Amino acid sequence: MAEFWVSVVLVAITMYVLLDGFDLGVGILFAAVHDEPRRRKMLDAISPVWDGNETWLVMTGAVLFGAFPVVYSVVLSAFYLPICIMLASLIMRGVAFEFRQHAVHLKGLWDGGFVAGSVLATFIQGCAIGALAQGLPVQDGQYVGTTFGWLTPFSVLCGLGLTSGYAALGAAWLIHKCEGDVQTFAKRVFPMLMVCTFIALCLVFSFAVAEDEPVLHRWSSLSWRYVFPAIALVATGCLLFIKRRHLDVRPLLLTMVVFLCGIGALVASFWPWMVPFSISIASAQSPSLSLSFMFWGIGVFAFPLTLGYTLVNYLVFRGKSRVASEY
Repeated sequence: MAEFWVSVVLVAITMYVLLDGFDLGVGILFAAVHDEPRRRKMLDAISPVWDGNETWLVMTGAVLFGAFPVVYSVVLSAFYLPICIMLASLIMRGVAFEFRQHAVHLKGLWDGGFVAGSVLATFIQGCAIGALAQGLPVQDGQYVGTTFGWLTPFSVLCGLGLTSGYAALGAAWLIHKCEGDVQTFAKRVFPMLMVCTFIALCLVFSFAVAEDEPVLHRWSSLSWRYVFPAIALVATGCLLFIKRRHLDVRPLLLTMVVFLCGIGALVASFWPWMVPFSISIASAQSPSLSLSFMFWGIGVFAFPLTLGYTLVNYLVFRGKSRVASEY
């Protein structure tokens, strides 16, 4: 059961990164567009799906709370401040998304809130991933670090890399969903964003392998782990070919492949540790009865329902976003 719930957590995190990543990326790109018609088209491209994408973040927190309470406790203690900032940013982003529809004189204020919320939430998520990958000071199952222990040069690099990556995902989504001037804008900025993302991934990978001896040992002992960076390199190279072919959906799919490879490399570096080299899956799991009880609620009902809802939502709103509509 523990392996099943780890799989659920991994799927939920992956779905959140891929789906909420592109709509946060559209919010980041919002800062580079200044005329209302193009901004309206960008919002129309994400308005049917953006709110549902955040369900996966809730799913991740719920499963960690029930199945791995020690991890939930340590992560919440270590990242209490950044989590509060991230949630406030997501709330600000959502409020700005709704209020700008009705604003007359303060539309610029809500546009700024939408951009700021998107950038800040993304950067904080990247910093948290970087700090977790570096390892958290844990003693007797409790976090013993400082309030700002999560803020390091490595975590800042991860935050900047994720911001660039989400922006690339957002550009790829706009290429897929939009036409005309918005698509032209997205095609123009997408290659630069992908190059920045790939450079950031290379720097993060190199720094992690060079500075962390256990990670270096893992990558040296099992060469199959290099499949992940190799696939990411091939996918990034294929994007140049696709750019010439003008195949609108392929940039999105290949960018998602790059993200999947990044997640795969992260898991391969630390498995079976949930908090790297401090808390393992075996030491973090709830009692068997609790895991079994959760299975009939979340495992049989909530998780498949969320997957089904997401699939139906994207099928219903498939295709190009051609007609401007009120949200």
